[in-house]
This record gives sequence, C-alpha cells and structure tokens, in this order.
Amino acid sequence: MRVAVAMSGGVDSSVAAALLVEQGYDVIGMMLRLWSEPGTGSINRCCSPDAMAQAKRVAAQLDIPFYAIDAQDVFYYQVVVPFIDGYTQGITPNPCLQCNQHIRWEFLLDHAQAFGAQFMATGHYARLRNHSNRIQLVKAIDVRKDQSYVLHVLAQDKLSKALFPLGEYSKSEVRNMARKFSLPVAERPDSQDLCFLGNGDYRDFLQRNSVQGLSAGEILNSQGEFLGRHKGLAMYTIGQRRGLGLSSPVPLYVIEKDLRKNALMIGSKEDLNQQRLWAKNVNWVSIELPTKPIHAQVKIRYKASEEPAIINPVENEFVEVKFDHKIKGITPGQAAVFYDGDICLGGGIIEASD
Repeated sequence: MRVAVAMSGGVDSSVAAALLVEQGYDVIGMMLRLWSEPGTGSINRCCSPDAMAQAKRVAAQLDIPFYAIDAQDVFYYQVVVPFIDGYTQGITPNPCLQCNQHIRWEFLLDHAQAFGAQFMATGHYARLRNHSNRIQLVKAIDVRKDQSYVLHVLAQDKLSKALFPLGEYSKSEVRNMARKFSLPVAERPDSQDLCFLGNGDYRDFLQRNSVQGLSAGEILNSQGEFLGRHKGLAMYTIGQRRGLGLSSPVPLYVIEKDLRKNALMIGSKEDLNQQRLWAKNVNWVSIELPTKPIHAQVKIRYKASEEPAIINPVENEFVEVKFDHKIKGITPGQAAVFYDGDICLGGGIIEASD
C-alpha cells in the first residue's frame, strides 16, 4: 500500500517516514516549496534550502522516492492573504489552520493521490480511532505535543486518507527512534513561530504587506477616556500587555479593537475575563452535528488549557459556547476546539465574545 509522507526536513516527519518503511509500506516522500516574502532575503523555514537538503538525505537513506512540489502560489493565496486580511479586520488569525486544511489536506493530498498514494502521513502528534462508522480524531499519547487542535479542520473524507504514525509515542521516544534509525536530523531542533515570517516579527511583515489596519488612532479605557495613541490596530492582539506605550500604576491590557472608531480599548486583567463566545465555520470532526447543547472541554488557543463549557449549536456551522466560569483571552480569529476526554469533537473560528 502506497503512502505519501509530508516531509519537512525535521525529526518528526523523518521518523514518521522511517516507521512506515519499517512497517512495510510503499513510501514516497513529498515536500512543499512554500511562499517566502520576495525582496527581503527571508526564507520560509518549512522549506529552507537546509530543510530541503535534510529531507532529501533522509529519503535517500530510507531508499524512498522524493518529490518537491511547488506550492508557492496556493500557499500565498490560501494562507498568507487570509493572515494579512485577518489582522486588517481586527482579528488574530491562526494560519496553521488554513495550511492544514487547504495546503496539506487538499493541495498536497491531491498530488499524493496523483502519485498513486492511498494514504498521506504527516509528523503530527495525534491519533485516529474508528467508532460507529466514523473516524475520531484523538489526542496524542504525549499531551504536551498533542496537535489535534490544528487538525480539527479535517473532514471525514480527509481523515480516511490520513496516517499519524507518531500519535502513540512521546517526543523523547521519537528522538530516540531517530537515533536508532541513524537519521541525520535526530538532533535537529523543532521549528517555532510562523514559517513565512522567517526570523522576523509579524508586525514588520504587516507593515510591508498591508495597506489597511495600520492607521494610528486613539487608545481608550473602558469608560471611553483618552489614554494615548496607538500605531494601528493590526499591531496589537487581545490580551497584549507590553508595547502599549502607556504609564500606569496597574498593568493594562488590550481588551478590544474597535474598528469603527479605529480605537484600541484598554482595561485591567479582570476586563479580559469573559464567559461566552460565538464560533463560526464549525467542523464536527468526530461526531455528527449535535441537535441539542452538549457539555465539553474547550481550548481557545493552541497552548491554552481546556475549560468546561456548554456548546449550543445555533446553525449548521455556528455555535454559542458558554463557559462554566469566566476565562481570559478569548480572541476573535483563533479557534475554539471542543473535547470529550481525549476525543476532539470539532471546533470553529471565534467570531465574537461577550
């Protein structure tokens, strides 16, 4: 059975490929050439020359075919443009969600199938489980590395083509397997931050690539009192404390962005606490669309802790989430992902909060 492995030159995807070869699959390696910002000398960390060379070395060592696929245009329009547009619209987008949905599990999967692959594997830390004629997305054994949050966007037809070989292992075990397989990437550090920013800051990137959301305006408190001037709403995120340019005896945080007034709303830590959100584009990955409110654990960011809540389906792809208690940092543009124990039920994009 032929399996295409999405390779990145990192330890996770390399070990995933090695495990599948060891298990007897007909494995091919595929790596995407992704967009990087022209004229800046910046490189996309997911497909840097070094990463590409490392992936080729691993494929050669495993004696599997290796193909580099040009995805620069589709990545730009499906990932980078929504990232820029999101900030200009006052939200804080998560481009990894767009990448997994449209680049890996549409664009790359289509190419993998064109090469005769029945499945596509990645180095994500997650598991799949068959239950009642449905494929469930389940947390990885290593909960510290679990990536079900960014995979909740996958529909059943995509999960039926997916393999996650690392879901049953801890990160330390994966490192040890890389050493056992004598892979040249065994000690390669994990990648961090957004790949297309290179080593830069997203604010600098937006200033070079966005013509909206960068107009200076007023900073106001919750009573509407003037506190200072901001540099453009796109330069700030909900919950931000540093870099506000304000002097205060108590810590101040960004609590809201008022696009109509082009005003940055500032408040106390307590002002960040809210109890309700609404999410759109909800994908129920492991269960059918609920017909009544359900109780679940909800994550509002990839690194956030899970919080108990009642999820009330309002429309097919729209839900209201009411938490059992107030939580801080609900941020439009991020994903709210729902869990029942280790099962990822689904999730959607936060549109608004209280």
